[in-house]
Amino acid sequence: MPAPNAIAPDKLARLVASASAPRIVDLRDGPTEAIPGSLFPAHPDPTRWGYAPGSTAALVDADGSGPAVAAAAILRSEGVAAEVLEGGFAAWAASALPTVSLTHLPPRHDDGRTWWVTRARPKVDRIACPWLIRRFVDPEARFLFVAPGEVLTVATRQQAEPFDVADEGVFWSHRGERCTFDVIVEAFGLDTHEPLVRLATIVRGADTDRLDLVPEAAGLLAILAGAVAYSQRRSCPARSRHGGV
Repeated sequence: MPAPNAIAPDKLARLVASASAPRIVDLRDGPTEAIPGSLFPAHPDPTRWGYAPGSTAALVDADGSGPAVAAAAILRSEGVAAEVLEGGFAAWAASALPTVSLTHLPPRHDDGRTWWVTRARPKVDRIACPWLIRRFVDPEARFLFVAPGEVLTVATRQQAEPFDVADEGVFWSHRGERCTFDVIVEAFGLDTHEPLVRLATIVRGADTDRLDLVPEAAGLLAILAGAVAYSQRRSCPARSRHGGV
C-alpha cells in the first residue's frame, strides 16, 4: 500500500497522457530519460510554479525520499493535490514502465517551455505531432505556425525547433517512407510503447496517402479533413455563406 500522499508507479502509469493525468513534475538534476509528459520547473520554489488550488500533481525525484517530499508538502499547503511518486524514478524504471528519452529534446526557453515552428494550415502530420509532443514530451510546448517560406527564419530568430519541413537541415521531418510523427516517436524512445507504434502507422498512412497500411488511416484522414474544413469556415464566415471552403 502506498504511503500517505504517495502514488504508486503502476497507478500513475495508467494516468499518463490521459485527460485526468496530474502534472508530473520531475525534480532530478539533468536526467536523460523521464516519465512521459514530465515537467521540469525552471524555478526551485513550488509556490512560483503557478499551479491552481484544486489541481493535481505527482512529484518525482530519484527514489521518492528526496526533494519531491518537501515540494509536494508545499504544494498541498497551496491547495494542490500533490503526491510523491512512491520509490521515485528508480521504482518507475524498475517496473519497466514507458519512458521518454530527453537526448533530442530542444533547448528550453526562459519560460521553461520548448518552442517549435512549422508551416501554417496544418494537416495530418502537423496536427498529430503537436499532440504527441504535448502528451508525451513537453506538456507546455509552444507551437508557432507561419508561412512555409518563413519557417527557418522564425526558427533561427525565435530559437524554435522546425518540424515537418522539406529541408535537408531539419531533423524533425520525413525520412524515406516514415513521416515526422514516426521520427518523433523513435527519437524520443517512445517506440517501445506499442499503442504509439500502432498510432504511428495510422498517422503515416493518412499523411502519405498510403491508406492500405491500416484501415484506420482512411478514417483519420477523413476526420482531420473535416476538422480543417470546419475550422476554415469558422474563420471565414463570409466564404462559408457562399459555399466556399
